[in-house]
Amino acid sequence: MENLSFGGASGIAILASYAALMLLIGFLAGRRQPGARTDMRGHYLAGGGLGMVALFFTLYATQYSGNSVVGYAPEAYRSGFTWWQSVPFMIAVIAAYLLFAPRLYGIAKRNAFLTPADWIRYRFGSTPVTILAIVLMLWGLANYLLEQLVAMGQGISGLTGDTIPYQVGVVAFVVVMLVYSWLGGMRAVAFTDVMQGIALLVGIGFLLAGALYLAGGMNEVTTYLAANEPEKIEVPPLEDSVNWVSMIVMIGLGAAVYPHAIQRIYAARSERTLKRSFAFMAWMPLLTTGVVFVVGIIGIQLFPGLSEDRSELLVGMIANEVAGINAFFFVIMILLFGGVVAAIVSTADSALLSLSSIFSRDLYRRYLNPRSTEQAALRAGKVAGVVAVAVLLVIAWNPPTTLYNIFVLKFELIVQLAPAFILGLYWRRLSAVPVFCGMAVGAGFAGVLTMAGVSTLYGVPGGLAGLGLNVLICVGGSLLLPARSAPDTEPVSRTAGAAAPADAAAD
Repeated sequence: MENLSFGGASGIAILASYAALMLLIGFLAGRRQPGARTDMRGHYLAGGGLGMVALFFTLYATQYSGNSVVGYAPEAYRSGFTWWQSVPFMIAVIAAYLLFAPRLYGIAKRNAFLTPADWIRYRFGSTPVTILAIVLMLWGLANYLLEQLVAMGQGISGLTGDTIPYQVGVVAFVVVMLVYSWLGGMRAVAFTDVMQGIALLVGIGFLLAGALYLAGGMNEVTTYLAANEPEKIEVPPLEDSVNWVSMIVMIGLGAAVYPHAIQRIYAARSERTLKRSFAFMAWMPLLTTGVVFVVGIIGIQLFPGLSEDRSELLVGMIANEVAGINAFFFVIMILLFGGVVAAIVSTADSALLSLSSIFSRDLYRRYLNPRSTEQAALRAGKVAGVVAVAVLLVIAWNPPTTLYNIFVLKFELIVQLAPAFILGLYWRRLSAVPVFCGMAVGAGFAGVLTMAGVSTLYGVPGGLAGLGLNVLICVGGSLLLPARSAPDTEPVSRTAGAAAPADAAAD
């Protein structure tokens, strides 16, 4: 991120304000949510009572990070109009949610699910399948959290003009994140998501308005592209088109089965609340990634000829110019970049909360200390979260470039969970052994390709190719070895009664 001309003291002041507000929200959320500090369901799912506004914004924060602003615009700058694929990426996530989320919600509410592994255990009744799914979930969450920590430090350093160094910024906001997450759990995370979501939406809207003003309108931009960089508006070659469609499918399915995304489905107050939140989410790809895409395209005219490294600073460079228009835009751009950092923190806290819940419920209370009380398991999950963050901070302190391969593996491994969730919800014949083999082969295939430096096979990402193998094994194996019995996966009435006690699915 570019060192902003409006950084320094003003940047520190806005970051301190965001941090104080996050801590206040965490404190108030913990006081207002019964059980937020004492029982796992209250802490990790806000008691299953998130309303439409909170649920919408926490889903929004799960799908869109600050990286969606500072990372997607430079990609549009480098790729041109082929990066419009970033918009259907996000539309595909909503489509995937609607494919399985309402049905899963009913089953989760009826059986008091707490973590995504509860569904795997309930549906397949297999310890090996559940453990492999947990390993993939923890791998994806750890990588997701690591990515946010690196982005957090870069964002804070850029916003303050390096007044707050990268490492100091990461540690400071990690402490803030841990404190409010401990105080208020899911409810605190959801309400901080409301704050950052509003800041992000307002900020990028004015960033686009200012960029269009500086460029003289979109007609001027497209005329410039046609005259000076026509390759960025040309029809892409076949392999790029194949990659476009493949990435839409992989990201759509992968983002929808993220553990923290699944837990937001569980946390909805009702199925109607869930569906209304998704209805509003359907507009967000155009209002977020669509807007960021246009900003990146405008940047081609405003800052022509940037190198790949320099183009990574594009959003900060445009924000500097927009901030110079007048005092109003100056203030809005400060709020935008504070909102970007807050968005990264809010995305990180979701991953951390989910990671802690999986350790607490699925590992500690089931295998490590089955006789523990719920409060002891909750404390163990919190401590595990701190340990995980500490380990990831060591890696993020001086992030090596080889971390790119690990970041890529995030989606390519987590998407291997999709058959267990989607096929498992609709096809009762799907059985445990093929699911285990499919997940293992798909994840192994994608991992080997990525670590070997093979990003695509004729335009198809390794993760999607692995998912293809996964589905073939699941379907073929289940036709040969069908499940002997399967639990009820039929949806329940919207007026289903209250969930069973939190321990019902754990013991």
